[in-house]
Amino acid sequence: MQDSTSNGTLVHLAYFLLVGIPGLGPTIHFWLAFQLCFMYALVTLGNLTIVLTIRVEKRLHEPMYLFLAMLSTIDLVLSSITMPKMASLFLMGIQEIEFNICLAQMFLIHALLAMESAVLLAMAFDRFVAICHPLRHASVLTGCTVAKIGLEALTRGFVFFFPLPFILKRLPYCQTHTVTRSFCLHQDIIKLYCTDTKVNVVCGLFIILSVTGVDSRFIGFSYILILWAVLELSPRGAAFKAFNTCISHLCAVLVFYVPLIGLSAVHRLGGPTSLLHVVMANTYLLLPPIVNPLVYGAKTKEIRSRVLCMFSQGGKKKQEGGGKAENK
Repeated sequence: MQDSTSNGTLVHLAYFLLVGIPGLGPTIHFWLAFQLCFMYALVTLGNLTIVLTIRVEKRLHEPMYLFLAMLSTIDLVLSSITMPKMASLFLMGIQEIEFNICLAQMFLIHALLAMESAVLLAMAFDRFVAICHPLRHASVLTGCTVAKIGLEALTRGFVFFFPLPFILKRLPYCQTHTVTRSFCLHQDIIKLYCTDTKVNVVCGLFIILSVTGVDSRFIGFSYILILWAVLELSPRGAAFKAFNTCISHLCAVLVFYVPLIGLSAVHRLGGPTSLLHVVMANTYLLLPPIVNPLVYGAKTKEIRSRVLCMFSQGGKKKQEGGGKAENK
């Protein structure tokens, strides 16, 4: 199970214990599990619908929709590696998570969030070119360019966070092996070290600033240029129509970065992990996969009409099948 040295530090941990939401009893956790299962079903249905719709509909094979398909795919994977374990924790009280699985989950969560940040930046660049340089949009964002951007987002998320599990695996841990969340994050695991964690904290902060920090600045700069270009349009209707194409992406950016900023601020304040820490972390991780398909499905006419068409065709086929059965 666990090997210990004479001074009480642990050389190896067999598992971590996930707390879930501190301060809530098993009964509340049990009822939260059903809500979590409903959320997971909603995330899967919404994001899978967007991915399949964009894949089937040839008219949607444009940069904005291809980036949206990447975003939905990331959200699908992200929710699939976190929500099932959270549901088992809340529903059946299974707190144990194997050491290597916890490190793997930590790596995937941080890498996928970095990929999502990169895709949001790519979508901001797409809106910038479409509004500020519309005549060059087709030549700048070709299918090959979109594929390269997706590959670069995948590579960056993998390269930046790949060393973290190996670093954490080699360091000594104390007797405490309780993670005060429903999933494994780097900032929680480093609190279990028996050694000085300043280097690891600085390294983690550097990675975050190099990824989401840089992305958020470029996204903000893109929207400054977009607003500048929109305000220069003389007809009010044309300006509103141009900026309306950015509303869905702007909502996705806010849903992703506002909880991230709040979570970072809470962690910078220090102190023991509280209910506020856990709520902010759950919001940051679970909110974007739920909100993104709803926002894009409601705001994007092409996706909305295609989904309604698919459901209406399904209803017609059922009616036709029923009519044929009655005729027989």
